[in-house]
Amino acid sequence: MTTAHAAQQHAGFRPALDFDQAPFLVIWETTQACDLACRHCRAEAVPDRSPAELSTDQAKDLMDEVRRFGPIIFVFSGGDCMKRPDILELVEYGSKLGLRIAMTPAATPLVTPQALRDLKDAGVARLGISLDGSCPAIHDDFRRVPGSFDWAVDILGSARSIGLSTQVNTVVGRHNLDDFDALCALMGPLGIVFWEVFFLVPTGRARPEDVADADSFEAVFHKLHDLAETAPFDIRATAAPHFNRVGIQRRTAAKRRSAAAGAPPRPVPSARVAPRADGIGRARGVIEGDGFMFISHTGEVFPSGFLPVSAGNIAHQSPVEIYRDAPLFRQLRDRSLLKGKCGSCDYRQVCGGSRARAYAITGDWLEAEPFCNYER
Repeated sequence: MTTAHAAQQHAGFRPALDFDQAPFLVIWETTQACDLACRHCRAEAVPDRSPAELSTDQAKDLMDEVRRFGPIIFVFSGGDCMKRPDILELVEYGSKLGLRIAMTPAATPLVTPQALRDLKDAGVARLGISLDGSCPAIHDDFRRVPGSFDWAVDILGSARSIGLSTQVNTVVGRHNLDDFDALCALMGPLGIVFWEVFFLVPTGRARPEDVADADSFEAVFHKLHDLAETAPFDIRATAAPHFNRVGIQRRTAAKRRSAAAGAPPRPVPSARVAPRADGIGRARGVIEGDGFMFISHTGEVFPSGFLPVSAGNIAHQSPVEIYRDAPLFRQLRDRSLLKGKCGSCDYRQVCGGSRARAYAITGDWLEAEPFCNYER
């Protein structure tokens, strides 16, 4: 990475990638089967697998095609990917292709210490486990299965003991706003390298009243930026690209304060963006369809799992062609088409607002982000 590139990333700009040609990240919903019953579940997951899922051979063909984008990050998601008996075979196949493999299994007894060793040996570079509360009472209520908090913590500890890189995924909504400070304190002892904080989108089982308001979003953004000054892990806000705008505003304000005081500017850390040793870093300004693509368990191609509008199916068209040429994806990458205050916002190139949340609330993926309190 060049010095200029690193500076751009830390200034809050998108990496020097051509998102018209390739995404930064592709997520594959391996199955909608899951033994949890989470209150927010985008997939409205069910206990059993569907016969319409991609077969093992179809999944391998999918990864062959995705590899045409380059050695991008490829995430096995769900439902619960551990419900697929061919998961080790598929992980190994994707890893040997040169994809950077991550996985987000449900925190259930299916993720045994032996399963973790097998996944690491097969090529998983990062394991993501969900924690939505700092204690069992909050987390288990949200995931609707007693014991899921303890399973999650045990899985993270087992993964760390074998040297498997881990991250925590947290959903922020009204259910855990009062618990967020305790969640921040919990992250350090877990030994994670990455904390992905997802700001709820009202789709699937989630409802608009479950989403925190815009002022609460802003308060959590500042807490995350404060935490980033000392945390030993990286932080990403998902479905909340206005987190990037807050980082830029904070750094600009710090420079102005230093200049007014006649002191040299002090670096103001923010959520770090440099790739880690496992090759899975983070990109700024990545939003639905613009650096990001989601493929369902039946092969439907979406800009995001939270923007459930299909641009095609891999049974009929290459995911590469869909990403590059589908009108939906091309619209989402053209930020001059954004409407309302997002369209005139100073930060639209580094933010762009959550297109999924705009669609969920207004029915128009180009409308303004409904949960942003910034006014130009």
